[in-house]
Amino acid sequence: MEHSLLIWLLPTLALVAGVAIGFLVARLLPNAAPNRTQRQLDDIQERFDSYQSEVVTHFNSTANLMKKLNQSHQDVQEHLAEGANRLALDELTRQRLLAALSPDVAQPHRERITPPHSTEPPLDYAPKSANSPGMLDEHYGLKK
Repeated sequence: MEHSLLIWLLPTLALVAGVAIGFLVARLLPNAAPNRTQRQLDDIQERFDSYQSEVVTHFNSTANLMKKLNQSHQDVQEHLAEGANRLALDELTRQRLLAALSPDVAQPHRERITPPHSTEPPLDYAPKSANSPGMLDEHYGLKK
């Protein structure tokens, strides 16, 4: 009987010891993995926040540069208008120069000199004459 009790007792004790060791290992080791994962998550979040900050800075700089560009464009327009007023020899020339500078004034519409020959859209292949070989012909492009 002691022998059969020993046969059952040793595996049971080994099972209990294995469960206890597994429980301890499971409690101690996963703490390292979440810390590493949390660090990775924090690092990714920090990089994302940095990227967002760079994007905002970039677009703010772009907006400021666009303001400067618009102001420079207005300054050039004013300079050209002043030059046209000062340097134009007659009133008609002055009016034409100022009209060309002003984008608000409609430019006179010019008629087309020649209307288009046909209303068909352009071909995406080369047309061939009736007696010449087509592009898929085996003798196409070869000299005899």
